[in-house]
Amino acid sequence: MIVRLWRHPDAAGPVVDASTAATIALVRHGETDWNRQGRIQGSTDIPMNETGRRQARATASRLGPLGWDAVVTSPLARARETAEIIADGLGLPAPDLEHDLAERRHGTLEGLTSSERRALEARAVPIAGLESRVSVVSRAVPSLLRLAARHPGGAVVAVTHGGVIQSVLLHLWERRSLPSGAVANGSVHELLVTGTRLQVVCSDVDAIGVADLAGEAPA
Repeated sequence: MIVRLWRHPDAAGPVVDASTAATIALVRHGETDWNRQGRIQGSTDIPMNETGRRQARATASRLGPLGWDAVVTSPLARARETAEIIADGLGLPAPDLEHDLAERRHGTLEGLTSSERRALEARAVPIAGLESRVSVVSRAVPSLLRLAARHPGGAVVAVTHGGVIQSVLLHLWERRSLPSGAVANGSVHELLVTGTRLQVVCSDVDAIGVADLAGEAPA
């Protein structure tokens, strides 16, 4: 996988110490009714459904053998409940909130289905309130760096959203898109953070046949 050096415009040059590298597992929250209906959620605070709770428990079981120090979460309810289930399953304290891991804002698209979105785009209707992927990366990546700095040499589960995970992966892989459904509910995407270097160690995206994305030209 590609290793990208992230440097905040106000940051000094990085001092990298491999012994303090931190592992962060980005986990997408469990399913909601809007997920099932194919509706765009964004910042709309839709709760998780029972399928999502089962997915969260399965993710906790999957993560369990690896050993984790803490769980953090987006403030949205679907992520918070997922994180609480995972923290309980791992025997860890209640999750801390990371506001910069909240879902990408989709403005007037929120609540629409994918087909309704395509219809709007075909009519070139302006999408008010849509957050750019650049904006998502500009808040999410520094949040992950701060999280790693708080847990040097540790391992943290960060429960967030499909739009955030996609934006981070696209940034690190230098791509413009991923296959539809690449970031599934309950999926895990493991990063290694060394200083200000972020590396994708493994990702559930690999399981759908795009493990070599890093070597492809952007599409």
